[in-house]
Amino acid sequence: MAHIIVVGNEKGGAGKSTVSMHVATALSRMGHKVGVLDLDLRQKTFGRYVANRKAFLKKQGVELPCPDYRELPEIDQANLRPSENVYDHRLSAAVATLEPDCDFIVIDCPGSHTRLSQVAHSLADTLVTPLNDSFVDFDLLAHTDTDGVKIEGPSVYSEMVWNARQLRAQAKLSPIDWVVLRNRMGAQNMVNKQKMEAAIEQLAKRIGFRVAPGFNERVIFRELFPRGLTLLDLKEVGVKQMNISNVAARQELRDLMKSLNFPGVTVDF
Repeated sequence: MAHIIVVGNEKGGAGKSTVSMHVATALSRMGHKVGVLDLDLRQKTFGRYVANRKAFLKKQGVELPCPDYRELPEIDQANLRPSENVYDHRLSAAVATLEPDCDFIVIDCPGSHTRLSQVAHSLADTLVTPLNDSFVDFDLLAHTDTDGVKIEGPSVYSEMVWNARQLRAQAKLSPIDWVVLRNRMGAQNMVNKQKMEAAIEQLAKRIGFRVAPGFNERVIFRELFPRGLTLLDLKEVGVKQMNISNVAARQELRDLMKSLNFPGVTVDF
């Protein structure tokens, strides 16, 4: 059985597609067979990222590991029972085509609540939730008091994850390993950053997730997307001297992969 990694939250701009591409490519470069799905059927940022990679590598005549991206197959609704949902079948069919040949399947969810995203969360062996260093983003996980100190209760996204956990428990599947990434953080140790750290640690104990380091805000990520590249590909495409920011970003990716602790994965880059 492939290990299913779902990257999701219900807010755009948190870096889900960037995280998805770097995790999928890192696993591919370490010799694992990786299939990927993009559940944002409108924007398809993750799918575009993989397509950009294939086009750039072909143009440059360079061979680099690339995850296997698949579109969700169309389903003939005439074959469905009245209570069945077409999106459930599209997702399960896509997973079924990848699972026999893959060690890992990475699923990138849209920045909104959809049926596809809800079902994907129930399939997750590992759930990765990138979170910007902002109480606007934190509000998806939990509500706080006006000082941003006391947690008053879980919010909509945490409740969806709880429901997904319940479904997996009923099906006698392994529990979801939920990892929240503090992503796109600024370099300065501001008061808001300290409050966010305290609130996330408090919430992690309360509703059961692990906290892992994500990526700092860096220009390099905007430059990589059009060519479909990741931080691990720079030397192969002619970058002879890595600047300090790129070296630091690569270390962040290494720390992230180690923190995710996927089964059978030894981080060796």
